[in-house]
Amino acid sequence: QVQLVESGGDLVQLGESLRLSCVTSGFVFPRYAMSWYRQAPGKEREYVATITSPKRTIYADSVEGRFTISRDNVKDTVYLQMSSLKPEDTAVYYCAKNRYGSINYGYTRLNDYDYWGQGTQVTVSS
Repeated sequence: QVQLVESGGDLVQLGESLRLSCVTSGFVFPRYAMSWYRQAPGKEREYVATITSPKRTIYADSVEGRFTISRDNVKDTVYLQMSSLKPEDTAVYYCAKNRYGSINYGYTRLNDYDYWGQGTQVTVSS
Protein backbone atom coordinates (compact mmCIF):
# COMPACT_ATOMS: atom_id res chain seq x y z
CA GLN A 1 0.00 0.00 0.00
CA VAL A 2 1.00 3.61 -0.45
CA GLN A 3 2.95 5.11 2.42
CA LEU A 4 4.45 8.54 2.99
CA VAL A 5 6.58 9.00 6.09
CA GLU A 6 7.90 12.44 7.04
CA SER A 7 10.79 13.14 9.36
CA GLY A 8 13.16 15.92 10.31
CA GLY A 9 10.88 18.22 12.25
CA ASP A 10 12.41 19.90 15.29
CA LEU A 11 12.46 22.93 17.57
CA VAL A 12 14.80 25.58 16.12
CA GLN A 13 15.62 29.24 16.67
CA LEU A 14 14.69 32.20 14.49
CA GLY A 15 16.87 32.28 11.37
CA GLU A 16 18.03 28.68 11.57
CA SER A 17 17.64 25.97 8.94
CA LEU A 18 16.02 22.56 8.85
CA ARG A 19 15.60 19.80 6.27
CA LEU A 20 12.49 17.65 6.14
CA SER A 21 12.35 14.28 4.40
CA CYS A 22 9.43 12.25 3.13
CA VAL A 23 10.15 8.62 2.27
CA THR A 24 7.53 7.03 0.05
CA SER A 25 6.59 3.53 -1.03
CA GLY A 26 3.80 1.64 -2.77
CA PHE A 27 3.62 3.62 -6.01
CA VAL A 28 5.83 4.56 -8.96
CA PHE A 29 7.39 7.64 -7.39
CA PRO A 30 8.96 9.21 -10.52
CA ARG A 31 5.56 9.42 -12.21
CA TYR A 32 3.98 11.81 -9.73
CA ALA A 33 4.38 15.36 -8.56
CA MET A 34 4.89 15.67 -4.82
CA SER A 35 4.09 18.57 -2.54
CA TRP A 36 4.54 19.88 0.96
CA TYR A 37 1.75 21.46 2.96
CA ARG A 38 1.68 22.80 6.50
CA GLN A 39 -0.91 23.37 9.17
CA ALA A 40 -0.55 25.71 12.12
CA PRO A 41 -2.76 25.37 15.21
CA GLY A 42 -6.24 26.70 14.55
CA LYS A 43 -5.55 27.31 10.86
CA GLU A 44 -6.34 25.55 7.61
CA ARG A 45 -3.81 23.37 5.88
CA GLU A 46 -1.66 25.63 3.71
CA TYR A 47 0.14 24.92 0.44
CA VAL A 48 3.95 25.23 0.63
CA ALA A 49 5.66 23.80 -2.46
CA THR A 50 5.47 21.31 -5.34
CA ILE A 51 8.05 19.43 -7.37
CA THR A 52 7.08 17.73 -10.60
CA SER A 53 8.83 14.93 -12.40
CA PRO A 54 10.86 16.19 -14.26
CA LYS A 55 11.94 18.57 -11.55
CA ARG A 56 10.00 21.79 -11.99
CA THR A 57 9.49 23.53 -8.65
CA ILE A 58 6.69 25.84 -7.50
CA TYR A 59 6.47 27.72 -4.20
CA ALA A 60 3.98 29.63 -2.14
CA ASP A 61 4.85 33.34 -1.92
CA SER A 62 5.38 33.01 1.83
CA VAL A 63 8.32 30.62 1.41
CA GLU A 64 9.74 31.62 -2.00
CA GLY A 65 13.47 32.23 -1.70
CA ARG A 66 13.74 30.57 1.73
CA PHE A 67 12.55 27.01 1.11
CA THR A 68 13.78 24.52 -1.50
CA ILE A 69 11.90 21.40 -2.51
CA SER A 70 13.81 18.54 -4.13
CA ARG A 71 13.40 14.87 -4.88
CA ASP A 72 15.50 11.74 -5.28
CA ASN A 73 13.81 9.40 -7.74
CA VAL A 74 16.16 6.56 -6.76
CA LYS A 75 15.39 6.80 -3.05
CA ASP A 76 11.69 7.64 -3.66
CA THR A 77 12.10 10.56 -1.31
CA VAL A 78 11.08 14.21 -1.39
CA TYR A 79 12.83 16.86 0.69
CA LEU A 80 12.09 20.34 1.95
CA GLN A 81 15.13 22.44 2.83
CA MET A 82 14.02 25.35 4.99
CA SER A 83 16.25 28.30 5.77
CA SER A 84 15.82 31.68 7.47
CA LEU A 85 13.04 30.17 9.51
CA LYS A 86 10.53 32.46 11.20
CA PRO A 87 8.07 31.86 14.05
CA GLU A 88 5.23 32.00 11.51
CA ASP A 89 6.71 28.88 9.87
CA THR A 90 5.72 26.92 12.97
CA ALA A 91 3.35 24.16 11.88
CA VAL A 92 2.95 20.47 11.25
CA TYR A 93 4.42 19.79 7.81
CA TYR A 94 2.88 17.17 5.55
CA CYS A 95 4.03 15.65 2.28
CA ALA A 96 1.43 14.62 -0.25
CA LYS A 97 1.23 12.66 -3.50
CA ASN A 98 -0.51 14.35 -6.41
CA ARG A 99 -3.32 12.13 -7.71
CA TYR A 100 -2.81 13.10 -11.35
CA GLY A 101 -0.03 12.27 -13.78
CA SER A 102 0.35 15.99 -14.49
CA ILE A 103 0.01 19.13 -12.37
CA ASN A 104 -1.91 20.62 -15.29
CA TYR A 105 -4.96 19.09 -13.63
CA GLY A 106 -4.24 20.82 -10.35
CA TYR A 107 -1.77 21.02 -7.51
CA THR A 108 -2.94 23.69 -5.03
CA ARG A 109 -6.18 22.14 -3.76
CA LEU A 110 -6.24 19.54 -1.02
CA ASN A 111 -8.33 17.34 -3.29
CA ASP A 112 -5.52 17.27 -5.86
CA TYR A 113 -3.75 14.81 -3.52
CA ASP A 114 -4.74 11.23 -2.79
CA TYR A 115 -2.19 10.27 -0.13
CA TRP A 116 -0.74 12.19 2.81
CA GLY A 117 1.89 11.51 5.40
CA GLN A 118 1.30 11.71 9.13
CA GLY A 119 3.14 15.01 9.47
CA THR A 120 6.24 16.26 11.28
CA GLN A 121 6.27 19.17 13.74
CA VAL A 122 8.40 22.22 13.07
CA THR A 123 8.58 24.84 15.81
CA VAL A 124 10.51 28.08 15.37
CA SER A 125 11.25 30.01 18.53
CA SER A 126 12.02 33.70 18.62
